[in-house]
Amino acid sequence: MCEKINIVTQWLRKVFGQQPVPEFEVNTRTVEILYELAESSELRCKEVELLIEDHEQKTEEYSSDGAHLQEVLLQGVGLQLGGLSKPTVDLLSVLEGTAEVLKIKDTSLGSYMPAINKLTNDVLEAEKTDRKLQRELSAVRKKMTSSVVLRKKHQDDLMKITHIQQVEAATAEERLLNMDFMKNKSRDLTCRNKIAQEKLDSRQMEDSLTHQAILQLSEKIAALKEETLPLKKKLEPYSDLSPSPALARVKIEEAKRELAALDAQLEQKVDFMNTLCR
Repeated sequence: MCEKINIVTQWLRKVFGQQPVPEFEVNTRTVEILYELAESSELRCKEVELLIEDHEQKTEEYSSDGAHLQEVLLQGVGLQLGGLSKPTVDLLSVLEGTAEVLKIKDTSLGSYMPAINKLTNDVLEAEKTDRKLQRELSAVRKKMTSSVVLRKKHQDDLMKITHIQQVEAATAEERLLNMDFMKNKSRDLTCRNKIAQEKLDSRQMEDSLTHQAILQLSEKIAALKEETLPLKKKLEPYSDLSPSPALARVKIEEAKRELAALDAQLEQKVDFMNTLCR
């Protein structure tokens, strides 16, 4: 256990370098996990070192082969490495770079032309694809614009509907309040009517003094007036005749007494009704 802790500590110091190693809980599980990581890391580092050594060795071999091939090529064409001018070397470098970009096996014209044609076709195809993508992008933008406009319209409609619902809710609430007020008023009037009816019953008021009875009496009087109109018209020719003075005085006195009695009775009814209304 102590050996593993030492290995883990050394590995953490190596990993973090100049930075302080974060604190961690030292127990069997954490030590085992970190120990496995340390072993894996060391193994990976060794593999990387071996891979680097292999690449360095291959680089040296390729460099040696390249120098040998270059020497053979120059000898084959009757040239020397130091005998090439700088522009010639630059042109050869450009040909080499172009060949690498076009991925051709040599720098002959027969290899360049197909590669250039393929590259041209690739460019045309890319331009065609780009135009297609531009059209699709334009269509998508139009759809997005339409969607934004439609969304704005839906939002406006939703705000209008919400406002209408709020107004209707306020109206409905007001109607409910008015309905409650009318119900309370109706109950109050019913109660007051009942109390007034009980007062009338307790005072033993005659049915002839009720409002309904007075209305009926008024209607009867109006009907009688209508019935007496033809009689008045028949008596109009005799209106110029002079009646007996004694009989006329008797009739006048009787009419006065009846009128006084009717006035007194009417005043009593009016006073009684005023008392009830109070």
